[in-house]
Amino acid sequence: MPRPRDLLTVEEACYELRVARSTFYEWRAKRRGPKCIKLPNGGIRIRRTDLERWLEDQEEDLDNGK
Repeated sequence: MPRPRDLLTVEEACYELRVARSTFYEWRAKRRGPKCIKLPNGGIRIRRTDLERWLEDQEEDLDNGK
């Protein structure tokens, strides 16, 4: 089970990504954002490892025109 500091709030993830909350929720609606956990109270959390993995997946290989 993840430790509390391994789970980020939407605000914390947005701060790390330097994006607005509206951008994060737009990505989520389009299924283009990081994997999220929906809590029973409706809150959303993001595992730090999922955020890091998602960021790696977003990297472009500029030399290969990807």
